[in-house]
Order: sequence, then structure tokens, then C-alpha cells
Amino acid sequence: SLTTADPKPLISWFKDRGKALYDLGQTQIQMDSLDVNVLASQFAAMTANIRAVPSERKKIRDLVNPHTVTLVKALNDFINDGRTKLPAGKTQLVVIADNLDRIVPIYDDHGRSNHDEIFIDRSDQLKGLNCHLIYTVPIAMVYSNRANDLKEVYGNPDLLPMIMVQTPDGALHEPGFEKLKEILRRRIRPFLPQVSLGKDIFEGPEVVEQLCLASGGHVRELLLLVKESLNRANSLPIPTRAVRRAMAETRDTYRRTVEEHQWAVLAKVARNRTIDNDEDHRDLLFRRCLMEYRFFDDDSNMQCWYDVHPLIKAIPEFKEAQTALQL
Repeated sequence: SLTTADPKPLISWFKDRGKALYDLGQTQIQMDSLDVNVLASQFAAMTANIRAVPSERKKIRDLVNPHTVTLVKALNDFINDGRTKLPAGKTQLVVIADNLDRIVPIYDDHGRSNHDEIFIDRSDQLKGLNCHLIYTVPIAMVYSNRANDLKEVYGNPDLLPMIMVQTPDGALHEPGFEKLKEILRRRIRPFLPQVSLGKDIFEGPEVVEQLCLASGGHVRELLLLVKESLNRANSLPIPTRAVRRAMAETRDTYRRTVEEHQWAVLAKVARNRTIDNDEDHRDLLFRRCLMEYRFFDDDSNMQCWYDVHPLIKAIPEFKEAQTALQL
């Protein structure tokens, strides 16, 4: 934890730009308290206001860009002090920059994207912090013509596939299914430690199975489905109808996500279990319409395969594309 680190370097950096940041964020930043939690909360309030007005983002980039070197130095001074105050037996720090994989790609007139700007153009700054760093990069970029650039800058990325709940031939994959149930139990245990997942939380074990299969092994998708199911239930256990409604509404969201010409792309992937390295497939991977799975075969070789999101498979447009592919 960095809560005991001396925040003076960061406070000094923000003080030097406090008026300009205030003008953009319309949030007064008080720098009198030498408390990292106070600083973080005030910065969060300011950035929340900026997010509410997207046109302000370019202005703040223009403000911060000339000072990124001094910002990295201030962060490193803060980190270095924090490393001297780690708990006994701890010697290193790791920073995880999560949710960067959700950044929607935006392309300029020259075909370069904001992903290029963040992960390639700004790589010196991203790698400049004096600690271990983990960045979540959009999967579409890993499958793009920037893959070699990423490797040269950061090394080989660690790809996290979906948890395999079905085998390529459609059979239930019990280890993956059990892993998803374990994740749900761990989420519930702090609040309801002595309950049964398939009895007290959901109407029956078959409802849990439906949820796990509908998620396609994507943990965030599973938790979102559970959340939507809870929103439609008056009490526990969550009834089957609430789960089915949550699944139906999520399915409709995916239906509106897929562009007309992409139904044929999805049908082809469902048949072949492979993808082409092109813009359509990268786009569908980014939007979770396509899912990547990996496993080790009997010879310990890693095998990779792809499938369509389970909820999409019940959409009429997808079924029509499958029929057309068979003609």
C-alpha cells in the first residue's frame, strides 16, 4: 500500500497546475492536506467532471502533455518513498492499470488510433515508473499490425482467455464450470457465508448452470448477468424468470451491437472455430461477440479456438446467417 508514502511530490506537481486544472474540471482542488487519500479523492472528483464533458479531454491532454516528464518524476519520488515504508518482508511494489482494455478505438485521418497513441507513442512514460507494472491492453490491438510493436516495447503479452465452460465440440467442460461457481461463491461468501449457491441464492442448480453457460466463461459478463438478475428479483432465491429476463435483455444488447455484414462473420467462426486477422474479427473480439479459449492437449501443446458468445447463438439473425452458410 502507498497510503503511508509522502505525497509532497504529487501535491507540488498539482499545485503548479491547480488553477488550469480547476478551470477545466470546475472542481476546486485543496492542496493543504498532506494526505494521499484526500489527494486521490479530489483528483477523482475533478476527472469525473471532465468525463462528463468529453470535449474537455483534449484540453486536459494539451495541458498535461508538456509536463509528463515532471509528472513521472513526481510519481517516482512518491513511489520510492513508499517502497521504504512497505510492511515487513515486502520489498517491491506492483501497479495494475486496469480497464485500459475497455478503451474504445478512435482513428484519426491517417488510420492511427488512440490505442497507438497510448501504448506505443507513450510507452516511455508508461514504462517509466519505478515499480512493477501491469497494463491491460485491448485485445483488438494484440491481434492488429501493432502486435510486433507491442512485443518490442513490452515483451510478449500475457493473454487471458475465457474460462472454458464448453469444449470445442459443445460438451460441458466440468473444471471450467466449477471454477465459475467458485468465483460466485467467493463473491457471495463475505455477505452470506453459510448459504448454498443453487438453493439459497438461485432457484436451483440448473439456474446456476444456465448463467455460467450464458456468460461464455467471461467473469465480468457472469457478474453482470447476476447483477441484472438480482435487479429483477424481489427476494432470494433468484427465480428462473429473473435470470432468463436478464439473459434476454443482454442478448438484445448484443443483437444491436453486431453490424449487418458481421452476422456472416460470426456464423463462419461458429463453424470453423477459427478467426481471420482482420478488422471485423478484431472488432468482434473487442466487443466480446467473439470469445477466445485455450487449453493444453495430451502432448502439452497449447491449443487455441474461438466461438461466438453463447447469447448471440439464439438471435434470429445469427441463425439465418448459419443457414445461409450451409447452402
